[in-house]
Amino acid sequence: MSEASSLFTRLEYRLAEQLFHTRWLPRSPRTQRLTMHLFQRCADAGHPAALSIYGHMLFHRGVSAQDKARGARYVLEAAHAGNPRAQYQAGQIYEHGCALYPQRDDHAVTWYARAGEAGHPLAAARLAVAYRQGELGLPTDAMRGEHWQHLSDTHAGLTDPLDSGQVETRH
Repeated sequence: MSEASSLFTRLEYRLAEQLFHTRWLPRSPRTQRLTMHLFQRCADAGHPAALSIYGHMLFHRGVSAQDKARGARYVLEAAHAGNPRAQYQAGQIYEHGCALYPQRDDHAVTWYARAGEAGHPLAAARLAVAYRQGELGLPTDAMRGEHWQHLSDTHAGLTDPLDSGQVETRH
């Protein structure tokens, strides 16, 4: 990708992000379609944050199985690129499974750990619970549970509503 197209993608992403988070702008179907179109263009261009956001929306709100599968692919691509939000989402995908990506506790733990180490508080909190209760194929280990809880507490308040599935999206 050329530098000019990369700059254009970053500008498109910034516009999509502003449209997505602006409360004063009416939530008209036209504005929502434009926002989704911009996120899709940026995701298709490989922008890691757009891959994470658009992939999350497709995976959780997509109508067809193809939308959900494409959403999961986008999220995993962003996770591999080092996006902590996508790493947390990848952990969720592998913890719960889907058509293309069956449940794999070992993969879920790996992605949660990467996200938690990168400062994602929900990922660290999930591992804290998993270690305390022996979930995700992990042994019960109070010390590791406390370690992850400390990381979660340290980074609390830094989460995005997208991470907890609290965002309302309409196509």
